[in-house]
Amino acid sequence: MNYRHTPFKILLPVLVLLASIGAAWALIAQRPRVLPQAEAPAAPKVEILRAEPQTLRLNVMSQGVVAPREEIDLIAEVGGKVVQMHPALASGGAFAANDLLLTIDPRDYDYAIVAAQAKVAEAKRQLISEEAQVEQARSEWQALGQGEASDLTLRKPQWAEAQAKLKAAEAELAKARLDRSRCELRAPFAGRVLSKHAGRGQYLQAGSVAARIFASDIAEIRLPIGLDQLAFLDLPLGRGAQAGHWPAVTLRADVGGKPQQWQGRIVRSEAALDSASGQLYLVAQVEHPDQATPSRPPLLSGLFVQAEIEGVRRDGLFALPRNALNSLQQAKLVDQDLRLDIRPLEVLRTEADRIIVTAGLKAGDRVVVSELPVPVAGMRVSIAGSEPSPAR
Repeated sequence: MNYRHTPFKILLPVLVLLASIGAAWALIAQRPRVLPQAEAPAAPKVEILRAEPQTLRLNVMSQGVVAPREEIDLIAEVGGKVVQMHPALASGGAFAANDLLLTIDPRDYDYAIVAAQAKVAEAKRQLISEEAQVEQARSEWQALGQGEASDLTLRKPQWAEAQAKLKAAEAELAKARLDRSRCELRAPFAGRVLSKHAGRGQYLQAGSVAARIFASDIAEIRLPIGLDQLAFLDLPLGRGAQAGHWPAVTLRADVGGKPQQWQGRIVRSEAALDSASGQLYLVAQVEHPDQATPSRPPLLSGLFVQAEIEGVRRDGLFALPRNALNSLQQAKLVDQDLRLDIRPLEVLRTEADRIIVTAGLKAGDRVVVSELPVPVAGMRVSIAGSEPSPAR
């Protein structure tokens, strides 16, 4: 056996392994160092609104319940049996001013008039007789008497008594005629019957309620207004109803599933603030609420309505959508470099569909009106689509 070649056979694999490791290291060390470039994030797209100063009318919203201008009890002033009733004297019936609604049996009061007339005639006869006796007493004293005659001698007290009795009799006749006129209950205004409490043949005591009626010529609505809202209304408070121009009001309600509206006007304010809410109540009136048209039903008493009161006009205001501002009353704006600017604004008031801004904006500012998940001042953005017109 030949042992001279044994070390060579052992070293050869080791040398090949070391050569392979060296070649691999050289390839790794000499490879080009090219690092992958991170792609820049795309600028988020936003929708904007061009801010433009406007002249806006700042209407005030309120609500209330429709009520008649006047609602009273129709009361019998004298007692008696009901002998006649107006056909409209029923719940919902309509009547005109001065209509005869109910008649009480007048015969007892006719008899009283006749008796009073007899007393007047008797009193007149006594007065004429007494005047004759006064004249006779004066003549006798002038013929036979001496000095100054007393009032009793000249029958002056008896003459005054006769005059007083005549006046009393005439007053009794006037009272009898007044009672007779009260047998007829007439409507003091044009209106409708809310409820009826008497019937034909029923005996009514003096002071009994025959019906409850209300005026239908004008409807009234009490509208609560907060003290902060008074700044938006031109009201002649403290100057009387005729001293200034009261604002118009539009009333809205759903009737039969359809939206309806009626036009009216504020006519006065109540004298004091409501002690419970601290609000001031304005009173609006609508004329001829019962008149219906093909496009508008009558304004019924008891209907709950929303009211929009005509407000003052102001210049230099900006109207923005409600989503244009955050809870801190800050708006997101896009500058000339398409970077985001977060700016606080001065808000005059917040309405149902818009926000009125008085300061913090200038004409032409681009206000972001779309959602932006994480707005950061200075971040780059892009504008999506065309720019909408300002909100009004």
